[in-house]
Amino acid sequence: MPKMTNFDFQFRGDLFYTAHLKLNRAVFLDRDGTLIQEREYLSRPEQLALFPGAGSALRGVQDAGFKLFIVSNQSGVGRGYFTMGDVEHVHAVLTKMLAVEGVRLEKIYVAPEAPEAPSRGRKPSPQFLLDARDEFQIDLSRSYFIGDKLIDLQCGWNAGVKKSILVRTGYGRQLEQTNPDAIAAAVVVDDLAAACSWILQCEASGKTTATR
Repeated sequence: MPKMTNFDFQFRGDLFYTAHLKLNRAVFLDRDGTLIQEREYLSRPEQLALFPGAGSALRGVQDAGFKLFIVSNQSGVGRGYFTMGDVEHVHAVLTKMLAVEGVRLEKIYVAPEAPEAPSRGRKPSPQFLLDARDEFQIDLSRSYFIGDKLIDLQCGWNAGVKKSILVRTGYGRQLEQTNPDAIAAAVVVDDLAAACSWILQCEASGKTTATR
């Protein structure tokens, strides 16, 4: 076997990574209740409403070098309320709305299955984050997950992100009040803009944890 003098390899799963490979940081976002206002089984673009300051906040972390992803459970598809085509149409419009703010989404991951159905990526499964790791060379240990539900936090924890962040929009405030023990390891902030601000402050200070 030839001696490898120029590269050192680390084995992870079935992939090899070069030690000198520059891995990317990422912010993974829940959609409903985190990035956009909660609408029960949203299926039409006219229902879309970004939270105030969301676009500029995401532009800030993007400019700091983070790649942006949405990870969303859309059980309305599995329940027969709407189709994946409807979801894709909504996402096309959402992508354009964010582009106006200078924000680029690398990819939107969707789990369309109903809760009781088998699913490869339905949160709290970390599968989509692992997929992003492999496809976009993401260092999950230097990345963040922002969401308004416990399954969002768990998805981040299961993937080994640096921090899962709970926003008080959507279902977040209710979760904070009713199940504080379950979110003890999370950072809790008011909204997506505050979450992005916390990330930038954390990165600037070099902290791995922070008080709420």
